[in-house]
Amino acid sequence: MTTPIHILIVEDQTIVREGLCAMLSTKPGLSVAGMAADGEEAVPQALRLRPDVIVMDLFMPKKDGICATREIIERWPEARVLILTSFSDDAQIVEALRAGAMGYVLKQDVGQELINAIHQVHAGQSPLNPLVARRLVQSLTTPRVADTLAERLTDRELEIARLVARGYDNQRIATTLGISIRTVGTHVTNILHKADAANRTQLARLMLKQGLASLYEE
Repeated sequence: MTTPIHILIVEDQTIVREGLCAMLSTKPGLSVAGMAADGEEAVPQALRLRPDVIVMDLFMPKKDGICATREIIERWPEARVLILTSFSDDAQIVEALRAGAMGYVLKQDVGQELINAIHQVHAGQSPLNPLVARRLVQSLTTPRVADTLAERLTDRELEIARLVARGYDNQRIATTLGISIRTVGTHVTNILHKADAANRTQLARLMLKQGLASLYEE
């Protein structure tokens, strides 16, 4: 008897996560090994379960799919990640592929296309849109030094990074933006990771050097 492909589903929306589990569990040759509601849960689950394929949502409120993929691949290079996203934003998808993902599927195409992509990733292939494939090749042949923080960070992350550069602490950022301090902390952690900065001081220097922030109120 053929061993089924064991899958870890990472998706923050409960109804989507459970729907994917219900669909994939009924397909011959597939087995859902576990589920995670965000990137923070995904990393330890992936390392513990060692699934054959990780179906990873791209946009999540805590640790996003790019950061989670990068961390999983760094700690388990053999991991095979398939990105699941609602948006055909090739820039974000290319960043996920640079982090180590092998391919992607749009949420509106879940069904046989997702099943086919899971089998492809398990076989070591990369299900990619041709346009995204070209963008990936271009990004990998462009020196990383040319990649600015403005290209790596989301709009919200860039907004928070500018406040960090001005010396705002997490509480002041939370008050200024009207969000929780926990959310700020999660964003700052992700920003430091994307910026390859060891601390807030390094991040501030990088923001100022790239002309992305000012020390003064705008």
